[in-house]
Order: sequence, then structure tokens, then C-alpha cells
Amino acid sequence: MTPELTALAYAALLQAAQFGTMAVLVNLEVGPAKTMSARDPSRLGGDLASQVSDKNGRLIRAMNNHFEALILFTIAVVLVTLADTGTGFTAICAWTYLIARILYVPAYYFGLAPWRSLIWFSGFLATFAMIAATLVQLTPWA
Repeated sequence: MTPELTALAYAALLQAAQFGTMAVLVNLEVGPAKTMSARDPSRLGGDLASQVSDKNGRLIRAMNNHFEALILFTIAVVLVTLADTGTGFTAICAWTYLIARILYVPAYYFGLAPWRSLIWFSGFLATFAMIAATLVQLTPWA
């Protein structure tokens, strides 16, 4: 398996770990009656994230943020893999993304500003660097 695909597999496991951690802590705080409901804001008195403590709300937002980031990272890994353009650079980018996502969770949970945003941006930049590296390698003039 390529380094990029390995990083993607670990990123998926990270997503599962984030979901599990968030689910346990939020269920302990608000109870399964709320978390297992349809979560209609009109019935809950707001969205679920507004019903929990600040830190558990951050866990919800960090998990949702990783779902969004994981889509883009998956696209980058698929492009690198299918185009067979993996290099040391794209491998470093993939691992940078994963490390950034691992660091992002506690940085967000503990409200570490501006570090949370800088960590997020490093993963975002690494993702798009992978895409750019693939496009550069595939252009006829490269």
C-alpha cells in the first residue's frame, strides 16, 4: 500500500475514534433520548451542539470538520493513486495531513487559539499540495 493510502486508512480510523469519543461524552451529558432522536432543533430547543458543554460542542464541531476535510483529502489520495504520481513529497503531504488532524482535536477541545487554526491550515495546505503536485506531473510541459 502506498504511503498516501496508508495515511488515508489511518485518517478514517481517526474519524471513527473522534465519533466514538464524541458519542460517549455527549450521551453521558445529554442522554440517549436526545442523541437517538431525530434531533429536530424545534424539539431539542436548538441544535445538539448548543445543548452540551463547550468542550463537547467542540468535539462535535471537530468531528464534523474532519468529515469535511476527509472528503478533500480522499480526493487528493485518489488522484495521486490513480494517476500514479506518488512521490516523497506527496507522502510527506499525506502524513502532514494526518498529523495535523490528530493535533487538531485536542487543540480545538482545549480552545487553543490561534494554534487550532494554524494546525487546520497545515492539513488543508498539505491536501491541496498533493493535488497540485499531481497536476504538475501530469501537464505536458512538466
